[in-house]
Amino acid sequence: MKGIILAGGKATRLRPLTKVTSKQLLPVYDRPMIYYPIETLAKSGIKDILVIVAPEYSGHFLNLLGSGKNLGLNFSYEVQEEPRGLADAFIVGQNFIGGDDVVMILGDNIFEHDFSESIKTFKSGCKIFAKKVHDPERFGVVEFDENFKVVSIQEKPASPKSDYAAVGVYIYDNKVLEYAKKLKPSERGELEIVDLHNEYLKRGELEVGIIEGMWEDAGTFESLLRVSNFMAAREKDKAS
Repeated sequence: MKGIILAGGKATRLRPLTKVTSKQLLPVYDRPMIYYPIETLAKSGIKDILVIVAPEYSGHFLNLLGSGKNLGLNFSYEVQEEPRGLADAFIVGQNFIGGDDVVMILGDNIFEHDFSESIKTFKSGCKIFAKKVHDPERFGVVEFDENFKVVSIQEKPASPKSDYAAVGVYIYDNKVLEYAKKLKPSERGELEIVDLHNEYLKRGELEVGIIEGMWEDAGTFESLLRVSNFMAAREKDKAS
């Protein structure tokens, strides 16, 4: 199993901070944001990690993370010249993935949940995760039937069919390379992750796990502050 962290994008909602560095290098309490997804992968036993970055900040990541040797990890880097959708990560990273299964995590998603067991016991297909939220229209929404079987996944629907948002951790078998290459760009010109997941769903190869605890998509000033305060309180509790 290998890991991919998506750390590209423009992050316009966090300007002017992101005019000088990447969002994923901004501080979340006492460490750079990207340390959290790295920890999520490392706790699951994943040592080979690809970081996909925007061209203007690639040197920033190299300066901070280097080869990963000091952390007992192996970092690789790829530049995504323009945002082309989350599923484009599998095109960019196909040589890195090779014949392995892969976990992809969004570099601005921070969790209290421990994904280690799900990653270590993964066998085949695709496993994504969802959390009940009060504003599902902001996210990809997972609809379940009465037996809690997945019926559909929709991206930011105006009228959500459930309160369960898909969060930014995804586990795939190696068929993800084949499926990603067959995707057609959406109206906004991107390869959409929801289309990839619906391909797995159509084939009966998709599983959804429900998570609890804190989850923040730290892409706004408000969410960045909330997650920083959460981590500060957690560290204070550990010390007391």
